[in-house]
Amino acid sequence: MAEPKTKRTTASVKAFLDAVPDERRRRDAAVVNRMLQRITGHRPAMWGPSIVGFGTHDRVTADGRSTPWPVAGFSPRKAALVVYLMTAFPGRNALLAKLGKHTIGKSCLYIKRLEDVDLKTLEALVQGSVDAVKARK
Repeated sequence: MAEPKTKRTTASVKAFLDAVPDERRRRDAAVVNRMLQRITGHRPAMWGPSIVGFGTHDRVTADGRSTPWPVAGFSPRKAALVVYLMTAFPGRNALLAKLGKHTIGKSCLYIKRLEDVDLKTLEALVQGSVDAVKARK
C-alpha cells in the first residue's frame, strides 16, 4: 500500500504564506487563514509543500483506504486561491450560487480574487464543510 503523497509537515505556515509572490494573493491568503483558524479552532499546519490545513480527520479514499487529511484547508496557488471543501453537505449548492465569482471542482473551490466573493457566504461554506467532517466522526 503506497504512502499518501500529501501529509502534514513541520514546515512554517508563516514562511510559506510570506513567500507567496503575488501581493493580492498573499493578502487574500492571510484573510482565509484567519477565517479557517477561527472556524475550525485549530492552528494552521502545512500539508505537503503547498496546502495550509487545519485539524485532522480520517478521509476514506475511493479504494476504501483511510488517510489523514485536514478538516479544512486552502492553497494560494498562482492561478487562484483554492479552498478545499467536502463534496456534499446540506446547503452547499445554494451557498455556491450566492458566493460570487468562482469555479468549482469536486472538492476544490477556486477563487481568483477574494473581493469577487461574499465573505459571509464563504464562511458559511467552510462552516458547512467543517460540520460535515465532524458529523462523520
